Amino acid sequence: MIKPKILFYDIETAPSTAHIWGLWQEVRSMDFVVKDWYVLCWSAKWLGVNKMMSAGIKSKSENDKQIVSKLWKLLDEADVVVAHNAIKFDCRKINTRFVRYGMKPPSPYKVVDTLRTARKYFYFTSNRLGDLGRFLKVGEKMNTGGFKLWKECMAGDKVAWKKMMRYCDQDVLVLEGIYDKMLPYMTNHPNLSVLVDRAVCPKCGSNWIQYRGHIITGAKKYKRFQCQTCGGWGRSTKSVSEGTTTRNV
Repeated sequence: MIKPKILFYDIETAPSTAHIWGLWQEVRSMDFVVKDWYVLCWSAKWLGVNKMMSAGIKSKSENDKQIVSKLWKLLDEADVVVAHNAIKFDCRKINTRFVRYGMKPPSPYKVVDTLRTARKYFYFTSNRLGDLGRFLKVGEKMNTGGFKLWKECMAGDKVAWKKMMRYCDQDVLVLEGIYDKMLPYMTNHPNLSVLVDRAVCPKCGSNWIQYRGHIITGAKKYKRFQCQTCGGWGRSTKSVSEGTTTRNV
């Protein structure tokens, strides 16, 4: 049986540096920009694997090609990638560095954005990663001490770099915990059952499912089940008379 590969990841970027005359002045053209942003570091782990993977520049260098290339290889292996604010930030940022270095896109993968998930299915007081982790009791973000840490890393401070890497690792652990908590509620999660050769939970891929009643549409009846691993619900994509492949509900 094929096991879907789900990758959790987080990136930290250096800020762009620009000339301004006031705190709230809008930078209207690249003529104002002295240095553009780049990736400082990233951390990642596979679902079901304890090992944390990470890479950082760890010097004054602004050349992030080597660490970006390492992340490309992981994304190329993944069936699903999970990140907080993935669609607006992480995926777009990392794609920008890929194209900057003339790299081709990694093989296609599905994206689960836990920020969008939080906004779509719940009404948390705050959808920030750290606040969600605290509320759901899966961990908290590490205190960095603010922007000073980013400046020290860009200056090549080794102690600061160690702290930055721990910070990025912790974000990935909190991310995974949040994902696990919200997973049963996701009706738009990539259907993992299409990657295996038997009926499994479309959300987590478990074959420990319990059929519980049916779903009736205007013309057909489908088997309904609840996953006994993640708690999510699913139903067969084919009607009772046609077969038992599954989908999310």
